[in-house]
Amino acid sequence: MNVKKFTAATSREALRKVRDALGPDAVILSNRPVDGVVEILALASDDAASVAAPAPDTEMAQPRPSLQMPAEPVVNRRAAAPQDPYVPHAAPQAPAFDMAQMSSLMQAAIAHAKDSAAAEMSGMMEEIRAMRGQMETQLAEIAWGATAQREPQKAGVLREMLAAGFSASLSRYLIEKLPAGKDSAESLRWIKTVLNRNLATLENEDEILEKGGVFALVGPTGVGKTTTTAKLAARCVMRHGPEKLALITTDAYRIGAHEQLRIYGKILGVMVHSVKDEADLRIALKELRNKHTVLIDTVGVSQRDQNVAEQVAMLSGSGADVKRLLCLNATSTNETLNEVVRAYQGSGLAGCIMTKLDEAASIGNVLDVIIRQKLNLFYISNGQRVPEDLHLADRGMLVDRAFRTKRDAVATQFSDAELPLLMAAASTARNDRTLREVHLG
Repeated sequence: MNVKKFTAATSREALRKVRDALGPDAVILSNRPVDGVVEILALASDDAASVAAPAPDTEMAQPRPSLQMPAEPVVNRRAAAPQDPYVPHAAPQAPAFDMAQMSSLMQAAIAHAKDSAAAEMSGMMEEIRAMRGQMETQLAEIAWGATAQREPQKAGVLREMLAAGFSASLSRYLIEKLPAGKDSAESLRWIKTVLNRNLATLENEDEILEKGGVFALVGPTGVGKTTTTAKLAARCVMRHGPEKLALITTDAYRIGAHEQLRIYGKILGVMVHSVKDEADLRIALKELRNKHTVLIDTVGVSQRDQNVAEQVAMLSGSGADVKRLLCLNATSTNETLNEVVRAYQGSGLAGCIMTKLDEAASIGNVLDVIIRQKLNLFYISNGQRVPEDLHLADRGMLVDRAFRTKRDAVATQFSDAELPLLMAAASTARNDRTLREVHLG
């Protein structure tokens, strides 16, 4: 059976198409308006006869009555000639349909109608969402323009935050929460106070050096994990001696990585153990369970690599309480750092270490991510010297440094006319969970 669909602007045009394609004896299955046009489902008379014709033995035993259908909508009737002004009720009747076949046809027609309606509704919802987004952007531009005219000091503070490397969304959120009646200097002090309050740092490094435990430094390639591991190892040796420390490396892929850590271990008098998978790591940690501190230097993996999840699973399934410390490159962009944190978060991070501070033009980008992702900042690394260039994080110093080393080009990059558009682009800040958790006072 070959059911065909014909559409036209009017019923007469649709019927003409049916007659031209299937002949004057075609059987009309349905006739209905769809999206401003007339849609007709029809069968050739031969197809209809083959469907409806009963088997020879059953025809002799029990004649089947013809199926009578109403005149409108037109169902199971022959196509009228297009020149007729109407379809006469006395038109010849088509052969009778099997009820099961008719039910199947009707269900197919209903399903087709539902699919068309669903597609149309989906398109309408997309258009509504797009219109809503445009309206929100325009309203946000208008609102910021009015705010900047009424409180011009906010525009100056906004430029300071952007120049320091903070994201537009965090900057907008804090500017909107800025108490009224403050001048530019007071407003900037308030911003620094809020940032300081929300930047979690390790108050005392005895949390690591005295308590000990198993710590794994994780992060992308080139972030400085091996050098930072050596710096931490030197601090542990100076506090407890080399016999209390063990070093493990999982970086069997990068040429020279194992050898680099082995050189540091030899200088410190500490044995370096190399593992290649979870089974090796489990065995090594079991053998080293009497050590006060175990530091693991992991292989660098891009935040977009699926091996990140495998690495997290390996550390979590090692049979020991491995605390992961994420190394964050201060020279990376805000977007890249957010990707890194989301990839390495896993079941949770014990903390993070800011690396390459000496190479960063601004550090607001990394402070922004640490604040919004609720990370605990342990150390900052600002050079290659071991162990000198590793310092306990001082949040007050870091916030002040962020505004002191701001990028001069960014401070003048946006004009007054462009700031409303920038703030409109950051209007999603209102629905950002990480911003709603920022404590203002």
